[in-house]
Amino acid sequence: MLFTYLLYLSLVSGCSPSSRYERRLKHQLASGMRYDTLFMGIYLGMPKKDFYMHCWKLNRQGIIKQGSSNTTVEYVLKNELKHPALMDFYPTFTDDKISEMPVRFAYAGWAPWNKELSSGNLQIDVLNWYKKIYGHGFIKVRHPKKGTAYLKVNGNRRILIFKRDDLYVWAVFTDMLINKDSLEFNTDFRNNIDTLLNNSELK
Repeated sequence: MLFTYLLYLSLVSGCSPSSRYERRLKHQLASGMRYDTLFMGIYLGMPKKDFYMHCWKLNRQGIIKQGSSNTTVEYVLKNELKHPALMDFYPTFTDDKISEMPVRFAYAGWAPWNKELSSGNLQIDVLNWYKKIYGHGFIKVRHPKKGTAYLKVNGNRRILIFKRDDLYVWAVFTDMLINKDSLEFNTDFRNNIDTLLNNSELK
């Protein structure tokens, strides 16, 4: 099932979301700067086979493991956030290179009655963590269905952080040199393609 939502954003400040976003995107793309870094040595533009091999090595080192149904990578966040959390990810490939990376977060001890571990708190937790890694400059925006989200564009790389529901928070990294004409964001793991760490390309 493909979870794709149009990014018709309304800035909390009242400024036009599309014009502000488009100005920033145009300025950043015109700068000619590339920001391909994602995390764990993974980057935008990384060849598909290199991604599989890199994940296989991280798995051998005990850093990551296979996620749900062996279709995602799972990383346990122990000290990065205020509470232990799970981070699942799997990229979108264009021409066999990473063009987008949806990342799903959930607090490990989440329960509907535990407000401390709500997705609202998790979203702010992820945002503050990402500010340390990717720098400040996130724009607070409002999605008509998903509520408050946070958006940042550096060169070709866009980062969008939003809540899916009471449990999950998504961070989606997009290479806007490939997807610059789209205001959509993807939150679908490619569940019907290769099993990640047992991929035949590694055998």
